[in-house]
Amino acid sequence: MARDLYAVLGVPRDGDEETIKKAFRKLAMKYHPDKSPGKANEQKFKEINQAYEVLSDKQKRALYDEFGEESLSQGFDPERARAFRRYAGARGAGGGGAPGFDVQEIFGGGGFGGSGGVGDLFGDLFGRGGARRGQPARGRGSDVEHHLTVDFNSAIRGTTITVQRPGEGEPATVRIPPGAHEGSRLRIRGQGSPGPGGGPAGDLILHIHVTPHPFFRREGDDLHLDVPITVGEAYRGEKIRIPTPDGEVVLKVPPRTQTGQVMRLRGKGVARKGKDAGDLYVRFLVHVPTNDDPEVEKAVELLEKHMRDPRSDLRF
Repeated sequence: MARDLYAVLGVPRDGDEETIKKAFRKLAMKYHPDKSPGKANEQKFKEINQAYEVLSDKQKRALYDEFGEESLSQGFDPERARAFRRYAGARGAGGGGAPGFDVQEIFGGGGFGGSGGVGDLFGDLFGRGGARRGQPARGRGSDVEHHLTVDFNSAIRGTTITVQRPGEGEPATVRIPPGAHEGSRLRIRGQGSPGPGGGPAGDLILHIHVTPHPFFRREGDDLHLDVPITVGEAYRGEKIRIPTPDGEVVLKVPPRTQTGQVMRLRGKGVARKGKDAGDLYVRFLVHVPTNDDPEVEKAVELLEKHMRDPRSDLRF
């Protein structure tokens, strides 16, 4: 049964790019193998990626809307498909054939063989030109575009990943360099479609999508992190441990720290080849006790005796 890619993402057929992107990110986070292990979720994650690969690309989406799942077949030629539709429609109008089209015929199956038949007509129109029949001209293969989703940590640190190219039996192993971000494009030479007549293969172009991190936020090559601290740590100024892309580091909280105060850690952001590493900005969030305890209440009352009105300077 043919899949409905819009149903896979749970979006309407007239949904805009932002609607499709939001639906993809929500589902990708839900079914990502790191968060939801299991074969069923892994298969669902692959279907979500495949659907987004098509619907996020204007050209692929337009072809999918026009031809359905046949447009996803390796080597699909929309001009041949349209020409065959016209041919089949003419035969149907004359009582000689069905109005639909068979994708096998478009890709060289039955009905295209034999001298002087429809295959000869399409061979002349789409690619054989002056070459002798059975000897296609040598040329470079077409590039293959593929959308790939990686987790936040892998994008920052770099990773090696196996990519199953559409219509190809053997997967390609590619290296995602450190510092990849949402929307990055990576060209892998010679991993695209084979060239006709034994010509060189095209390239594989990867469009990188990055799943959000539950705590870190990225802006360019800088990272931002909200760090909760206790009232005592904020008042006294104590050493705490925080995570970074390079591992945990010890950070000295400045004494009398207030909620929202930011501290900058140079070079602890995103590191990319040939560029200075970004910085990590730590924003402190002072947490107060949430339990209902008489001793805590007394401590708070004592603390308030030593505080001035924090809103005394508030103005419009």
